[in-house]
Amino acid sequence: MTYQEARPWAKAIRESVRLNRMPPWFADPAHGKFANDRSLTGRERETLLAWVEAGAPEGDPKDLPPPRAFASGWQMGEPDVVLGLAKPFPIPAEGEIPYHYIKAPTGFTEDKWIQSLEFQPGDPKVVHHVVLLAREPGARFMAKAAYGEPLAAPDAEPRDPAPDNGRGRIEGSQLSILGTYVPGQGWQSWPEGQAKRIKAGSDLVFQMHYTTYGKETSDQTRVGFRFAARPPREEVRTLFVSNRRLRIPPGAADHQVEARVTLPRDLKITGLFPHMHVRGKSFEYRAHYPDGSSRILLRVPNYDFNWQLYYYLAQPVLLPKGTEFVCTAWFDNSPDKPGNPDPNAEVLWGPQSWEEMLAGFFDIATPVEPPGTEPWSGAE
Repeated sequence: MTYQEARPWAKAIRESVRLNRMPPWFADPAHGKFANDRSLTGRERETLLAWVEAGAPEGDPKDLPPPRAFASGWQMGEPDVVLGLAKPFPIPAEGEIPYHYIKAPTGFTEDKWIQSLEFQPGDPKVVHHVVLLAREPGARFMAKAAYGEPLAAPDAEPRDPAPDNGRGRIEGSQLSILGTYVPGQGWQSWPEGQAKRIKAGSDLVFQMHYTTYGKETSDQTRVGFRFAARPPREEVRTLFVSNRRLRIPPGAADHQVEARVTLPRDLKITGLFPHMHVRGKSFEYRAHYPDGSSRILLRVPNYDFNWQLYYYLAQPVLLPKGTEFVCTAWFDNSPDKPGNPDPNAEVLWGPQSWEEMLAGFFDIATPVEPPGTEPWSGAE
């Protein structure tokens, strides 16, 4: 915040800037432009590095910009409504905690259009991630509930060590994915004219992934919504491509896994969010068009589990029907991978951080359909 605070960190700042660790932004600049790009420009990098090389001198105090003002509480601004866990969820001091699905009725009597949302975990130390879902009245999605009304059991995830064959599938049709809370991700918003929908009578379902840190505590995560000022032209939906039959050999330093799907209709892509766990090394989204050409939509050459970022396209990309949408992930299961829990283990798909995932989330924007018309959910 001040020169006095920054000066002792000059050499660390130089290293982080040179290695592109800070500011955290991992998209390869050779592929795609992104609306939320927070990387440094070449001139900014040169200025910082030159400052350090010059001995990190203090500038003229008269040239200081006004002090930064940070919002207290909700960073996106005051929400129109706040919903969350009905009561604190107890967290033990140690041990593995399975995913829990916690329902929160919205009480909405009409469809609501969400312009932005923000999570506030009760205890950030134990909230590994949140996936917020909207369950419409009558939806058949089932999951083990943490408390309250049972949601029953989800489809079993494959645990057999079948070899990866690149066969992917588009998911996200059981519930609408409204938003996520993961390390490094702030509040989420959509441009004017686009919004996410929560249908009247829907429940929220919080998929909660907790981790312990040696102390008993509790969490009561909540989410704030800001509604669109007017009905949008386009509805944004979040889907994802997965390959649940990944199989990473022990010690493999550069193991490649693919998930391929052929799009059954035209899709307008607006955002991309790659997800892996601690062995994740790099990730790529590529489109193979029906005419034989191809295009890299996003390449993340240095994936960092601690900074999982959404990449919003500066301009939407239209993928025509018949496009092969390919998500490719590389994993490092070697002893050289920082944080690798067990390089001697064969790693399969699983929800915990010591297991792995290949999940290529993506946002699509579709024209708002007339009442009574179901938008495409990826289920075709």
